[in-house]
Amino acid sequence: MQSGEPAQGENPEIGKSVQTGAIRTNYLEQGSGAPLLLLHGSGPGVSSYANWRLVLDPLAEHARVLAPDLAGFGYTEIPEDQEFSREAWLRQIVDFLDALDLERVSVVGNSFGGSMALALAIAHPDRVDKLVLMGSVGVPFELTDGLDAVWGYEPSPEAMGRLMREVFAHDASFITDDMVQSRYTASLRTQDAFARMFPAPRQRWVDAMAHPEADIRGITAPTLVVHGRDDKVIPLTNSLTLLDWIDDSQAHLFGRCGHWTQIEYAAEFSEQVNAFLAR
Repeated sequence: MQSGEPAQGENPEIGKSVQTGAIRTNYLEQGSGAPLLLLHGSGPGVSSYANWRLVLDPLAEHARVLAPDLAGFGYTEIPEDQEFSREAWLRQIVDFLDALDLERVSVVGNSFGGSMALALAIAHPDRVDKLVLMGSVGVPFELTDGLDAVWGYEPSPEAMGRLMREVFAHDASFITDDMVQSRYTASLRTQDAFARMFPAPRQRWVDAMAHPEADIRGITAPTLVVHGRDDKVIPLTNSLTLLDWIDDSQAHLFGRCGHWTQIEYAAEFSEQVNAFLAR
């Protein structure tokens, strides 16, 4: 059973909800046409709305956009003993597609969500039309100081401000104190779950989210790889590796851009994705 739309004026992060196994998944839905699944990153306080808010409208002009909060993030309701692993998140994604009777989707994955998009394309290739991987995890790399800071976040306005201004964004001038306070407040809601996801030493979680080279090389879905040249969280070499390993792939790199391509270059990112999906 799905719930209806939230009443106007309520929290825009809360959309519809659907039962996915033992998890009650909160998700946003907008637009019509071919389904487009958006998978968010793993920063503290993230939700689908926080991750995708600036690109929802332009993407929904051409597709039926579906953006779930994965377990441990946003407003998805999870059991207290919820497991956090690539396998558990993949089960949730597949259950989500099944619950909405979606046989085949295109997928946009951001960072951690990129690894999950790859997981879906590898395990269920018949369910993936096209892939967009943005600043993606999913290949082997050495843990960066930026990712270590993201996954090791301890809640405080100061820590959130440092992440947003010094780690995520290339040009921090657009980040206001109100934005920092809002994201800090959001992080408090899910900190118990977040602290259980990626405890130190964190290289093991980079490795756990990586897929075997042969599996990635086996992906046949047309793929667009996107990366910010100045990304301090996920190295640019990840995207170059994906471009090499996925035969039917192309790449777009944004200069003067950090890890937040979809925020720092929202209009340009949306144009790239819409053009790619229209091919």
